[in-house]
Amino acid sequence: MPLDFDLQAFERPRIVHIAEAALTSEPRSITTAVNPRSAGGPHDFSSEGDYWWPDPANPAGPYIQRDGLTNPDNFIAHRQLLLGFVRDFGALAAAWRVSGDERFAAAAVGHAHKWFVDPATRMNPSLLYSQAIKGRSTGRCIGVIDTLHLAEVALGIEALRGSKALSAAEDVALTDWFRDYLHWLRVHPYGIEESNAKNNHGTCAWLQIACFARLTGDQVALAESRARLKEVLLPGQLAADGSFPEELRRTKPYGYSIFNLDVMTGLAVVGSTPQENLLTWSLPDGRNLAQGVAWLAPFLADKNLWLKTVHRAAPGVDGAARMTNELVKPDVMYWDNWPVRQPSLIFGALATGRRDWLELWQKLDPDPTVEEIRRNFPIRNPVLWVR
Repeated sequence: MPLDFDLQAFERPRIVHIAEAALTSEPRSITTAVNPRSAGGPHDFSSEGDYWWPDPANPAGPYIQRDGLTNPDNFIAHRQLLLGFVRDFGALAAAWRVSGDERFAAAAVGHAHKWFVDPATRMNPSLLYSQAIKGRSTGRCIGVIDTLHLAEVALGIEALRGSKALSAAEDVALTDWFRDYLHWLRVHPYGIEESNAKNNHGTCAWLQIACFARLTGDQVALAESRARLKEVLLPGQLAADGSFPEELRRTKPYGYSIFNLDVMTGLAVVGSTPQENLLTWSLPDGRNLAQGVAWLAPFLADKNLWLKTVHRAAPGVDGAARMTNELVKPDVMYWDNWPVRQPSLIFGALATGRRDWLELWQKLDPDPTVEEIRRNFPIRNPVLWVR
């Protein structure tokens, strides 16, 4: 049964409050910070692998990996600038959608122009120098995940159509940037390899493809993203019990499980049609994303339950049960900062009528301040996603 719930009315006070503050925020693109170790230029997005550290046995040599442990000395300025941009732009675009106030639309367009149009400050529509590793690589395919937040930006630009601030010429210029980036994702080896990843990286690549395709009107790419969810991502990642085994085996299984479910439900929302709701669409064996929300929701309501549960990779993904968290320890980092207002709950509630999921979503923090949580919280404004 559908929920009697007005998402825009509920979100309006929060969104407008954030957008009012964003009106005074100066647009700043990646050209305001330079990574001296990057092989790219001032218009190229740059980042360095999170979990890579100096080798104690060879301090001047190539970095070595320590999974789940973030090296605070790596270059993150472009990520921080991107997070600041998407926070302000998303709030402004969402505020325009729920209020019709042209001030918000004008400010949102100003931020987007700085990032994607102005020749002096625009970001190149490619990602060649992301997730670099000192002594090993100037960039990697997994860097594609660094622009995940642009998925909501694309939907925000789509929402701004109809505002006075978004002229036809500006709309064309912004859309062309996303069309160029979508093309890069589809033809460059980094984009192709990342879209074939069997864990959250593949999910994140396809969410970007779907959102950019929706903005640009690329029905072929949108149809492929829909098929990818149904034919590859769901059958390959979702276990029979609703968990994600590839995320459970990580050193931060709680956070990664939350993150992957948020992104995959976002992909389902973008790919759904009036004839087919991909949140409730099921594989022949009954697996679906609503089942994924049902599995995770109790742990979002009380994460102490996570520490009392032995998490196994249930048969159905690779045919073999696997103990993934034998000692049931907290995540190695950021355990205390999850959960926040996870979009999987609101998407799942609207798709299934589950009021308990809606009420849980309403109770959680919608605006986390811890940077790593913000970076793994790419769907901040559901009003831009739910039509």
